[in-house]
Amino acid sequence: MSKVRPSLLRGFDQEYRPDEQLLFNGIVDTIRKNFERCGFWPIETPSAERIEVLTSKGGVEKEIYALTRLAAGPDEDTSAKGALRFDLTVPLARYVAMRQLELAFPFRRYQIQRVWRGETPQANKGRFREFYQCDIDIINREKLSYLAEAEIPSVIYGVFKALGVGEFRIRINNRKILRGLLQRFDVPQQQSALVLRTLDKVEKEDAAVLIKELERAGMNGAEAAELHEIISTRRSTDETLRMLAGLAGRNEVFEQGLDELNSIVKAIGQFGVPKSAFCVDLSVVRGLDYYTGTIYETTLLDHPELGSVCSGGRYDDLAGHFTDTKLPGVGISIGLTRLFSKLKEAGLLGLPPRSPSEALVTTMDHRYLDQYLEFGRLLRQSDINTEIYLEEAKLKKQLEYANKKGFRVAIIAGENEIGSGVVQVKNLVSQTSSDFPLDQMVSGVKAALEKKGS
Repeated sequence: MSKVRPSLLRGFDQEYRPDEQLLFNGIVDTIRKNFERCGFWPIETPSAERIEVLTSKGGVEKEIYALTRLAAGPDEDTSAKGALRFDLTVPLARYVAMRQLELAFPFRRYQIQRVWRGETPQANKGRFREFYQCDIDIINREKLSYLAEAEIPSVIYGVFKALGVGEFRIRINNRKILRGLLQRFDVPQQQSALVLRTLDKVEKEDAAVLIKELERAGMNGAEAAELHEIISTRRSTDETLRMLAGLAGRNEVFEQGLDELNSIVKAIGQFGVPKSAFCVDLSVVRGLDYYTGTIYETTLLDHPELGSVCSGGRYDDLAGHFTDTKLPGVGISIGLTRLFSKLKEAGLLGLPPRSPSEALVTTMDHRYLDQYLEFGRLLRQSDINTEIYLEEAKLKKQLEYANKKGFRVAIIAGENEIGSGVVQVKNLVSQTSSDFPLDQMVSGVKAALEKKGS
């Protein structure tokens, strides 16, 4: 019989060893704990949605994976109706529109699930076709306080501080300011999306290339260069706000955006985020059309090559395709798979706070299997992660197994120990052993686990 070569699909190849998965799960737990600390509740939505739901806000169809079966019947039309979600925000809008009578508003939710996107995978940039996102959103009926837009960065600040990934910066901007700038330069409405997509590449493309693109979008050379200079120049938050306040040719949309930005900058500080952790950055554009107010991107200062590892913004009509009720919201998303892959590559992941491999009960003589199983029961009952070695094998092989899996303690009891009413507790890190009476086994294991360096 011919063998199938074990391999993974490109872009669907984020598969971890158990020790790596433990680190990944630890990051998820840290994120979840910080989300819940700030009053966000969990939801999950189906992996697949109706196609008209996913494309309701302009989802790029060539990036959406449709559903089908390898042996679909001639009368099946599932593939014509369903597709895998490409983000968590559009399914959220559908969820809230469907369940608005069941939910308490303002609705604060978090969601940690996989999404699928048919873009070119680039593992070196942490870009995959299947990946996890961790989202939070605050949604209200009719109107949403600007304070919600200021609270989001404070939640992300808490998350990244808890993850311990080094210095980071939450960069904010306002889409009304960007729209006001386009009006100032008389950019036609039909060209606005193209111009914004061009400006969204400020950090990735040379100025000359982008100015040419702006000219192709209908701007003259001098205006294109001025707009590029306004967006791309690095300034402190105070310098940016002063520059915007002194800009000639401002308009109503611009003024509204500037007022919102000033209020939100002040409120972010009131939420406890230090000035060193956030800034106003006009080069933050966000390509998605549904953002209407504040927008965010987060970067790790020691690893700028990662780009944004956390982004989002304010939206006022995301659920408008599903309901007549106005449901404005604001949210942000952590690209967890991308973040994890780059942190792992950079060696920034420490040991997990707790491993399943804490204590291994060895089985030297299966005549005493009842005692070994009782040892395991007592340790587990005392909240010590414990595995019992169930196969018949020499002690040397069992200890090699324990070391390979990273166990910290082994419980050893052969004929002599059982006959004497003791067990040997072996610290596998320090390679020291002590005998304990049976009724002190649990406390002996706990003491070994608590020793520094073990």
